[in-house]
Amino acid sequence: EQADARQNRELDIFKTASEGMECYFIANRTKAAVDLDASFRITGKAPEFWDPVTGGRQPAPAYSRTGETTRLPVHLPPCGSIFVVFRKPSEIQTVIGTPPKLYAAEVIPGPWGVSFDAKSGGPGREVTFESLTDWSQNPDPQIQFYSGTAVYRTTFQTDTQKPVANTLLDLGLAREIATVKINGKALGTLWAPPFQIDISSSIVPGTNRLEVEIVNFWPNRIIGDAGLPEKQRLTRTNIRTLTKKTPLMPSGLLGPVRILRQESTPASN
Repeated sequence: EQADARQNRELDIFKTASEGMECYFIANRTKAAVDLDASFRITGKAPEFWDPVTGGRQPAPAYSRTGETTRLPVHLPPCGSIFVVFRKPSEIQTVIGTPPKLYAAEVIPGPWGVSFDAKSGGPGREVTFESLTDWSQNPDPQIQFYSGTAVYRTTFQTDTQKPVANTLLDLGLAREIATVKINGKALGTLWAPPFQIDISSSIVPGTNRLEVEIVNFWPNRIIGDAGLPEKQRLTRTNIRTLTKKTPLMPSGLLGPVRILRQESTPASN
């Protein structure tokens, strides 16, 4: 249960054990990715990575044993976390491999059709975004001060000569919550970086329809209302710290949106 001392100040590490299984939870409290060489005082069992968000499980792609210690590299995305679980007996001393690598296959440039809800103060129609930009920087006050859900729609092409397995969608930066649909199929909701989701089960050769629902926070609407006559305001609140002079929060799908392919080549000794 050791890591670099500097990294330990940035991580939360917890341990539990039950019925022959040892489980370590490691959380990255920073907004930067962290890579560490972790040591665990356990041997005789193969380490696994369990994703606390998706529930996905996979064998650790690389590890080594020395005496009573198992060492393995752990990668944590910004604000990310992972369970490292030892439960299956194994006599393998070393697994030499590389963690899955992501290769950018293409960028989805748009244009994007973006629908804003009129009931939340939006334009109530689809607006064309030629590129992904911050709502709070938009010259239209119905978008600049918008708080609520907006739906982004576009299409992209998948090369028919390439396999679609192990394909991810990377939204880049989303402020704040994103729900992804491919060809009408809901794939899941993302609320923390990296804003990536597996789309292998939904993409098809040729043209694909992408839909991303984005939900931001409320301050921008409250700030916008502060500059309106009371009868025109959409919000009612006792929060007095937000005024018409308060800086707006970045909002929307900011991208870049990319298609990524994942590859790994583990081997055992």
